[in-house]
Amino acid sequence: MATLSAKVFKHHKKADGTYNVKIYIYHNSVRSYMDTEHYVTDKQLKKDLQIKDTFLLSILNRTLDNYRKAISDLGPRLDLLDAHSLKDYLQKKEDGINFLGFCQIHVDQLKANGQLKSAANYNTLRNHLVDFFESDRFQISDISVPVIKAFVRFLSSTRTVIRKNQFGRSYEYQAKGAANNSISNYLRDFSGFFSAAIHYYNKPALGYTPISYNPFLEFRSVDKAETKKRNIDVEQIIKIRDCRPEESSRAELARDMFMLSFYICGINAVDIYQGSYTINDGRLEYNRSKTKGKRKDNAFISINIPAEAMPLILKYNGKLSKRYATITNFNKALSKGMKVICGLTGLSEVTFYWARHSFGNLARNKCRKSKDDVALALNHVDQGRKTTDIYLEKDWSIVDEVQAAVIKLLRIQPFAANDERVGIRTTIFKDITLPQLV
Repeated sequence: MATLSAKVFKHHKKADGTYNVKIYIYHNSVRSYMDTEHYVTDKQLKKDLQIKDTFLLSILNRTLDNYRKAISDLGPRLDLLDAHSLKDYLQKKEDGINFLGFCQIHVDQLKANGQLKSAANYNTLRNHLVDFFESDRFQISDISVPVIKAFVRFLSSTRTVIRKNQFGRSYEYQAKGAANNSISNYLRDFSGFFSAAIHYYNKPALGYTPISYNPFLEFRSVDKAETKKRNIDVEQIIKIRDCRPEESSRAELARDMFMLSFYICGINAVDIYQGSYTINDGRLEYNRSKTKGKRKDNAFISINIPAEAMPLILKYNGKLSKRYATITNFNKALSKGMKVICGLTGLSEVTFYWARHSFGNLARNKCRKSKDDVALALNHVDQGRKTTDIYLEKDWSIVDEVQAAVIKLLRIQPFAANDERVGIRTTIFKDITLPQLV
C-alpha cells in the first residue's frame, strides 16, 4: 500500500528563509515527491522539521485524505504503478491537463523522432492557439465544439501577432485571415494534438481516462477548396534544369533541390535537409520523415541514384543543416529561390514541392505506370491494402523502373551547352523526298 505524508527538508531552505512543503509518496520501495503551494518558516516547524502550524496541518490533511481516496479508488490497479507514476496520476487528477503544455510536449517528441517538418507544422498551430487563448495554459476539458468554432473565426480574421525572431526579440506583424485550405490544415493538426493527448494521458487498463470526450468527433471541419494541380510538363522541368541562376544563390539552391527531388522520386525537403539517408551500393536509402512514425516499416525506401543526381548529392551532402539552422529556414530559402527561378524561366507559382507532384504525374500519365507502382516510388502506403502488404516483400526494382522511365523523358533533350538550350526536335532528312505510294 502506498503511504503519503507532508514533509519539509532542511536542504530545501530558500534564500528568503522559507521551505516548500512536499508531499512524500512511498510505494513499491520507491520514493517520490510532489511540490505544493505551501511555504513555511522556522517558526512553523518543530526542531525535527515537523510542521506544527495547526491551520496549515488541517489544510494538508484534507489534501492527503483526497489523495488517499484517489489511491484507494485504484484498487488492484495500484500495483501496476510505481511511485513516480502514482505522483503523475495524482497531479493530473488534481490539476487537470494543460492542453497547451501538452502541445509543447508533443512538438518536442516529434523533434526527438526526427519529424522536423511535422514538428514545425504543429508548432505553428500551437502559436496560433496561444494567440487565441491569450495564455500558454488552457485546460483540455474546456475545449468544446463552440471553442473550436470560435478558433476558426479567429483564424479567419485579420489580427496583430507577436512572435520572437532568431535572437529572441519580440516583433509584431499584421496577420491576414487564413484561407479555407489553411484553416482545414490547422484543424487537422488541432485534432491531431487532441488525439495524441488522449493516447498520452488515458490509461484504460487502469481505469484512468481523464479525457473522456473528443469534440472533434462532433465538429464538421471546414471544406477545402479543390487543390490546384501542382505539376508541370517535361519541357518546363527542362527549363528549370537548364536555367543559370547566380552561383551560390538561393535560386541555385532551389534549382538544384528541385531537380534532386525529381531525380530521387520526389524526396521531401526535410529528408534532404536532415541528410539522414545512407548511400549503399549506388542506392539512396532513408526513412521518410513525414510518415516514419506512423508506419510499421518506418517508411523505409531504397532508390537508385541516377547519374544526374550524384553530383547534386555530393555538392550539398552534410552542408544544408550548417547553412540553415532549421528546416523552416531551409524551406523559406527554397521558396524565395523558386520565385527567382520562375522569373528566369517564365514559369508561374512553381514551388519546390511541384517536383514531387510532377514526378508522380509523369510516371502515371506519360509513362503509363500503374498507380500502385507510382505509390511505391513516392513511398506512399495504400490504407485499403494494408493486409495485402503484410504478405508482399518490397521489390525496389519496381521503383527503379518507374524512376528510369520518368528520367528518360528528360534525356530526350541533352543538357544545354554554352548557355543555349538545345531543341527537342531536330530535322535530319531535310532534303529527302519520300516516294509516293500508288
